[in-house]
Formats: sequence, structure tokens, C-alpha cells
Amino acid sequence: MRGSVAEPIDNRLFVLILQHPQEKKHALATAGLTCAALKRAELVIGLSWPNLSRALGRRANAKRWAVLYLGSARPAALGIRREIIAVDRRSEPAADQEAMLRGLEGVVLLDGSWGEAKTLWWRNPWLLKLRRLVLNPQHHSRLGSLRREPRREALSTLEAAALVLKHLDGGIEAEDALLGGLDHLIAEARPSRRRAQERVSR
Repeated sequence: MRGSVAEPIDNRLFVLILQHPQEKKHALATAGLTCAALKRAELVIGLSWPNLSRALGRRANAKRWAVLYLGSARPAALGIRREIIAVDRRSEPAADQEAMLRGLEGVVLLDGSWGEAKTLWWRNPWLLKLRRLVLNPQHHSRLGSLRREPRREALSTLEAAALVLKHLDGGIEAEDALLGGLDHLIAEARPSRRRAQERVSR
């Protein structure tokens, strides 16, 4: 994976990926590629950790971290035309969006299928202490039919990281590098998927 990225991007906002143990078996898992592309990123595999610091492997102030929220909030219904939306505990848009997005040290991404990500959410109650972000992307996931998602706004972990860094870290360079790596992964996966379908149809 690291070979597809010439030099890790020097991102300011730290990206912590909590990966469900089953996700690493998926051929289109993107967490490893995401971490390979970023200088400040960490991938940890498991189901639960007692707090943010233990998951991260160092001391951290939860008040200065955010998590991509998996609740019932539907971005299209929130009435805010931006790709990153901060929400409160009632899944309503935060009154002061800029204040909620300012001063963040890091963001937590939950990596797995929709069901696996929800398992990680419920098994780690310390995530409730973090600021909550909802993605409202302008485009569907690049994975398309290669890996179907349950909601229009659902993205791969790599695409989610690219969007977060684009808006919260001024990371246009990071976005380009991450999405370029994803395009390479997709190009490699399509012939394999086609051959598998051909074997089934025979």
C-alpha cells in the first residue's frame, strides 16, 4: 500500500482509525492506505478501548477531538449546505459551526461495514465526549457498485478522511493524494471482480 504514495502528507489534524476486526479481511478496505498516505495517522484494530488516550497510545484531550457521527442525523435534512456539519447530542446542527470545528487536534474514524461501525460506536462510550461531525459529501462514493453503502452520504474511510482534511486542515494536497490512491485500488479491483463474475456465470 505505501508504495502507491510517494511521500506521506504532512497533515496537522491527526487521524485515528478504529477498525473492526472483520474489516481487515475485506479486499477493498481503505484504512491501511489512508494511514500510509498521512504522516499523522494511526490505525488500531479491536472492538473497545477504555478511553481516547488508550486507543491513541498517548495522552489526549477528548474535548479537542471529533468523531464522525453514526447517528440518525440525515445531512440532507439538516438544511446546511456544507460538506462537514457539526451536530449536537440531539443530532441537530450546532448553533456555532465554526466554533465547533475550530481548534481540533484530531478526528476519529470508525472503519468497517455500517453494522460493524455501529458496534464500535456503542462499545466505546467515551466517543460521546468527542465533538460530533456528519459528512454531507457532494458526490457519491467512488467505490460505487464495488462496495454498496446504506446511505447516499456514506463514504469509504479513505474518502471520509480526505473530506475531513480538505475542510478542517486545508488539505487539498492530502485529498488529491488519498483519492489518487483510492483510484489505483479501484483500478486493481475491477479486473478481479470481472473475472470472478465470469467464473460464476459459466
